[in-house]
Amino acid sequence: MGRASASPSRTPSGTDPTAPRPVVTPEPSGSPWAVPSAAVVAALHSDPVEGLTEPEAVERLAGSGRNVVPAGPVVSPLETVLSQLRDPLVLVLLGAAGLTAALRDAADTVVILLVVAVNTAIGTAQARRARRDIEALQALAAPTARVRRDGRPVELPAAQVVPGDVLLLAEGDVVAADARLLSADDLEVDESLLTGESLPSPRTVDAVDVSAVTAERRCLVHGGTLVVHGQGSAVVTATGTGTAIGGLSQLLHRTASPATPLQRRLGRLGRQLSVGVALACLLVAGLELAAGKDWGLVVVTAVSLAVAAVPESLPAVVALSLAAGARRMARRGAIVRSLPAVEALGSVTVLATDKTGTLTTGRMRLVAAWTPDGGVWEAGNPADAGALELMRLATLCSDAELQGGGDPTEVALVTGAAGAGLEVVGARAACPRVAVVPFDAQRRDMSSVHVDPGGRRFTITKGAPDVVLADDERLGREVSAGWAREGRRVLAVVVRSGDAPPTTTGLLAVADPVREEAGPALRACREAGITPVLVTGDHPGTAAAVARRTGVLDDVRSGPLPGPAPEERVRARIDPGGKLDLVAGWQRDGHVVAMTGDGVNDAPALRAADVGVAMGRRGTDVAREAADIVLTDDSLATIVRAVAEGRRVYDNIRRFLRYGLAGGIAEVLVMLAGPLLGLALPLLPAQILWINLLTHGLPGVAIGQERREPDVLARPPRRPDAALLGHRLAAEIGVLAAVLALSSICAAWLTHARGGPWQSVLFATLALGQLGVALCTRSDHVAVWRLSPWGNPMLLGAVLLSAVLVVAGLYVPPLQALLGTVPLTAAQWGLTLGAATAPAVVAQLGVALAGLRRTG
Repeated sequence: MGRASASPSRTPSGTDPTAPRPVVTPEPSGSPWAVPSAAVVAALHSDPVEGLTEPEAVERLAGSGRNVVPAGPVVSPLETVLSQLRDPLVLVLLGAAGLTAALRDAADTVVILLVVAVNTAIGTAQARRARRDIEALQALAAPTARVRRDGRPVELPAAQVVPGDVLLLAEGDVVAADARLLSADDLEVDESLLTGESLPSPRTVDAVDVSAVTAERRCLVHGGTLVVHGQGSAVVTATGTGTAIGGLSQLLHRTASPATPLQRRLGRLGRQLSVGVALACLLVAGLELAAGKDWGLVVVTAVSLAVAAVPESLPAVVALSLAAGARRMARRGAIVRSLPAVEALGSVTVLATDKTGTLTTGRMRLVAAWTPDGGVWEAGNPADAGALELMRLATLCSDAELQGGGDPTEVALVTGAAGAGLEVVGARAACPRVAVVPFDAQRRDMSSVHVDPGGRRFTITKGAPDVVLADDERLGREVSAGWAREGRRVLAVVVRSGDAPPTTTGLLAVADPVREEAGPALRACREAGITPVLVTGDHPGTAAAVARRTGVLDDVRSGPLPGPAPEERVRARIDPGGKLDLVAGWQRDGHVVAMTGDGVNDAPALRAADVGVAMGRRGTDVAREAADIVLTDDSLATIVRAVAEGRRVYDNIRRFLRYGLAGGIAEVLVMLAGPLLGLALPLLPAQILWINLLTHGLPGVAIGQERREPDVLARPPRRPDAALLGHRLAAEIGVLAAVLALSSICAAWLTHARGGPWQSVLFATLALGQLGVALCTRSDHVAVWRLSPWGNPMLLGAVLLSAVLVVAGLYVPPLQALLGTVPLTAAQWGLTLGAATAPAVVAQLGVALAGLRRTG
């Protein structure tokens, strides 16, 4: 509300609006508005006039400690690294590295250890975020404070403020600690970083006609908040961890970042692969030993098979896919601070969004005007004479300047009037102000006296309609009530000339407008199966109005959504602990939660959510440090694009698993079935490792760079409890592995029957068959010939290079000696290429069936 004041007929007895009101300085004694809280002052053994003595302050500093938010427990870099190495898949890779080192396979050992190093580095960087969260809280504290010591004002570092100190507050100050007001003159405090409220909160010592809770709140100021208007004094009641910000730091200490859905799924997959690979290798070793093979060769073969069966490129594929996704998101306005959050966005089922600065612009604006003749003006339309006159009177009874500064509501009035065509500077010069009764939080209005060009005095009063409007102003009150239900802040303006009764000139409405992209972005979320929920510390009426305008409560387009019911999708007056409870409750119900925010009060919930999203422009350092993703444009539309990127990453990881596991399982099946068909040792250890290097290396990484499917946002999110290897994907992997193994063994068996180099045919068929599958896994339901080869040029180049190296293994003498291969004849190549094509054909049949399922 602007610096409004009561109409002259409603001013307190004995108050003359033509007489300037004395300015109150932060001097508790001798000021008629200074009402010290005797009980608080006595309990703190302080003196509201003299403050503390310097010896008392030194003694209290030793007892209470410095007025800072303490850092959390220090975790050594070694402990952080070791925690990353306990991941099941990483343990499997370390075991494989040890085995390849024992086999003196330096190339594979280096590759595997490099993958482990990259994965560990990413996890270690993520773990350092907790320390930075608390450091950001420390940086938020006021650097200096003005207090009264030994009866005189002094300025000192905020860290030296102690309980009992008397703070001296003025416009522009950051409050150094939590304190109880001793005096207040037109004092307003911006608490948005703690409460989420979009407007400054009035502060007074003698709150009346309000509830006890509201009165108590109005008598307090909190550390880290900003004084936006007025002045006052206050006795410090809490410092350091005892403050509201200190409490938030404790919440951050107790709040752990949850594992993302992908991390949980990869953990389960790692455990499953560990068991499966171990059993398969033991079975192969047992069969080979039973067949009378040398135990040394059997052990080497089993170890090589273990390395081949484990998709050791998976961590590299995941890390590189996430990093590439993060780069693409950065180009679109989303800075990723935690790589796993890229994929986690694709799994989100509930989006808890803040109001101020996220759904709204975060800046108050003049949006409407009403005059008693029935004229209504809306922002963006030409203003008629009546609306311009109303704006002129409102700007005369205002302290804000066109350049900004001051109360946000008054700034909105003045800038809005100028935007509508009013010459503000000229209007004020033509009717200079000669007296004023400033805004008072109890009266909720402001009066100013002016002289028109003819020398006549007139008084303008603007303020809350229920205070300023006469009782018989029925129409004006109806319009005001309707605007209030829409979440607008309404000001009434009346004018009185001489002894004439006050005349209502109209109503003005200011609001924090909804961002243009908010509605379309939330509709896109609903169409993607994500339930939006508005969570704010602001007033319930304002929150409900914004929710209606942005479509948070609109399910018409998308039908029923998972998550909270419509009546639970607007949660107002929520404090930091309440936000944590909401996030925890949704997570217990099996949802993946994304939370947006910009204030200190949002930091614990941002940390606890599966994906914390902070606003980059409006956001505090604390919110940005606690978040996984920071939006440089504060736009929800950027979140929607990030969701699409997350789903793309997950799809590509599944494509790699389909390809990589099918090849690994096929090699195990070949080793199991070969001896039964008379193929004594189907593949030599070196051949297994060469195939593994060529197929799981560059092609596997390139699969992770595939473009996203066109319908990625038209399908619902994955179930949070869904496994990475679902039944359908597991069946596809099984079919592809069986076809790869069968076609390879058939080609080898036919070559063996003719007395040819069956092992070399098996080697080439198995390697080229896997590369063919790689080309055919670019889409889940679009045929490969309908995709542009330049959609993923990296994959095409990787497959061609690997195919060349497969052929080189048959024809380059040093590689022939290493792999135990020989060149193939034209007939043998025909058989090899025919058998290698079969898996690709089966893969394309699976894509066709998936396409038919999607089209019904």
